[in-house]
Amino acid sequence: MITDASSDAGRPSTTDEPPLFATMSTLRAMRRLKADPVPDELLERLIQAAVWGPSGGNMQRYQYVVVTDREVMAELAPLWQRCVDSYLATTGKYPPEGMDPAAYDRMVAAIRHQRDNFADTPALIIPCYQFPPPRIEEEGLRASAEALGAEATNRMAQTQERFMALAEGSCVYPGVQNMLLAARALGLAANLTIWHLFLEEEWKRVLGIPEDMHTFAVVPVGWPLGRFGPVRRRPVEEVIHRDRW
Repeated sequence: MITDASSDAGRPSTTDEPPLFATMSTLRAMRRLKADPVPDELLERLIQAAVWGPSGGNMQRYQYVVVTDREVMAELAPLWQRCVDSYLATTGKYPPEGMDPAAYDRMVAAIRHQRDNFADTPALIIPCYQFPPPRIEEEGLRASAEALGAEATNRMAQTQERFMALAEGSCVYPGVQNMLLAARALGLAANLTIWHLFLEEEWKRVLGIPEDMHTFAVVPVGWPLGRFGPVRRRPVEEVIHRDRW
């Protein structure tokens, strides 16, 4: 099932605008899903789209866990409920600054719907990544310190953990975005969440993911209960800084 994303955007695609732009303009987080199964061949197309995403150094160290088994989903559902309840009790208790409270209430209602019906989710995709051990020699460390300077080298040492997390994420999330775009193009609903990280060890035990493998998202996938629609985002002129801040 392939849909025309431009029809939901309220304006047809034109010859001077690639169809991808219309797809992106209707790429909403879709949390209300039908229980109908998603064919394996479509799920494999989503993973293919993710694999096409860039990976730092072209290492391609990603792995994707695809869950469709009802018993496994039933094991994950209570974990998901705990994660969502934790979020709604803390960060998600109040709408973000500048967001219309009514719109936020609608989003929370969709989050609760997904929580309460999680066991019926047709498919989950869990992107994983693991950097290989670094191969750095003493000579290379000296050359790096010389290139950066003493102050920057010291800062790098203090922020190494954050740097590695961002480096791994930059190898994973471009592929995840490809996956979301592919799902939208195929008429599938999906949304990206990292709330499972509240209970990551429990998720990894249920799914048999090795301890040293990092998980980066849980992406529920299914046929939508409702319509795709234009996303509502801040105007470009509010977020762009030209040449300097």
